[in-house]
Amino acid sequence: MADGTAVRTLVAPTEMSRRAGRLIHRFVLTSTLVSFTLAFVFPLYWMASGALKSSAELARSAPTLTPHSWHPESYSAAWSSVGLGHYFLNTLLLAAGAWAFQLVVDVSAAYALSKLRPALGNVVLGMMLATLMLPVSALLVPTYLTVVDVPLIHVNLINTPFAVWLPAAANAFNIFVLKRFFDQIPAELLDSARIDGAGPVRVLVSVVLPLSRPVLAVVSIFAVVGVWKDFLWPMLVLPDPAKQPITVALNRLAIDMPANQLLAGMVMASIPLLVLFLIFQRHILAGLTAGSLKG
Repeated sequence: MADGTAVRTLVAPTEMSRRAGRLIHRFVLTSTLVSFTLAFVFPLYWMASGALKSSAELARSAPTLTPHSWHPESYSAAWSSVGLGHYFLNTLLLAAGAWAFQLVVDVSAAYALSKLRPALGNVVLGMMLATLMLPVSALLVPTYLTVVDVPLIHVNLINTPFAVWLPAAANAFNIFVLKRFFDQIPAELLDSARIDGAGPVRVLVSVVLPLSRPVLAVVSIFAVVGVWKDFLWPMLVLPDPAKQPITVALNRLAIDMPANQLLAGMVMASIPLLVLFLIFQRHILAGLTAGSLKG
């Protein structure tokens, strides 16, 4: 280093200067990457290939790595026989509503804690973050009782999308991520907008949000993925089969569905999330690593 300080790494620079050291480093790095890739990709392959097998082949005690006989019709049968399209629409509705509620509530809370700085704001933030220390199962009962009888207005939200939307709106992790990003926005930009006569809401809409597109993309993806893959909470608050998302519907229909069609339904339920991640993976990394603005 130019300042005389040494940088400690896992592999010593003297080892990397040797041919044997470079070969060992590349071997270990490649093996690690391949192992982790297989650990994540193989379950997806097993699910997708299992949907192409016959039910008899899936029931064998000795599993087969590739289908002995291909049955791609299990995908179309799973879609048409149980009406997965209807449950896909239910899931899309829940995800879209949760996304909208989360953006409104979490952005407002993060902006208030970061830029408006209310009294006891740090205490409120600490209480929000404390909820992340609790397991989800510990919050199920109080949240369910709140949804059954909403305080003050005494409304029962069971079997309505609001039973999913409203609890999802209060997301402490998203509020923390947004606040950390808002903290990096220079105060001079906000002061200039205030001098021009902009109020707090106008500053948020015209200055803060346009600069926060990377982190907003991250929060949006987390919101959609969180609702799309959720199972336990929708099962509790949406007992009506006609209003259930695809995760709950597949679990309910698994008793009567052939095994290959069930796997086909799981594959189709997973495809939107995989496509969403592959398209926006750069936005996710950029939003999570964005810590400052270059002036």
